[in-house]
Amino acid sequence: MANVLLGVTGSVAAIRAPALYALLKEAGHSVKVVATRASLYFFTPAELDGIDGKRNPAVVILDEDEWPGRDAGRQWHRDDPVMHIELRRWAELLLVAPLDANTLAKFAGGLSDNCLTCVWRAWEPARPVVLAPAMNTLMWEHRLTTRHLLSIANDAGIVLSESKVRLSEWEPEAVVDWINKNGKSLRVVPPVSKRLACGDVGVGALAPLEDILAAVRAALML
Repeated sequence: MANVLLGVTGSVAAIRAPALYALLKEAGHSVKVVATRASLYFFTPAELDGIDGKRNPAVVILDEDEWPGRDAGRQWHRDDPVMHIELRRWAELLLVAPLDANTLAKFAGGLSDNCLTCVWRAWEPARPVVLAPAMNTLMWEHRLTTRHLLSIANDAGIVLSESKVRLSEWEPEAVVDWINKNGKSLRVVPPVSKRLACGDVGVGALAPLEDILAAVRAALML
């Protein structure tokens, strides 16, 4: 079993974070969670092995753990731990589920403005990554989604042959299939079609948790 770092972002599907955390632990993995500020609108960190009804900071890491005391004026001191590096050293696999449209764009552009995106930017390319996007259907079908997925694939060393043209016309599902067939350390668990929390019906819902667990298992065997 492995040390799994679970990134949770601001999709409504973040309500599944406690269940996914429990499933990973049941499978025998050691799990830590990096939650973006937006994700906390959808789940309570204390649900994940909280202590006395409060967040367990050894399990759920927030941005204030990356920059402790910043809001109170505290500054970094030499020999203070750098949280996103400590997490990268600890983890054997990075799982981001759900991956919202905003964080997907940040990953593709290399932005590092919170703990999770700092982990992503500092991640060792050879270590496995599993991404499970979840967003509104029109957000998923937007051309930017294709562009961002292709950018992430390129950064992961998945190179298209020169015979591939008109990449802007690829559907996201085709990009995901191509990544999963050609990637060494990167896997994407595509969203599924259902009635979404917003009431729309279409592709965008988080994949079944069992499918995400299976992708983690497969990625660790690479």
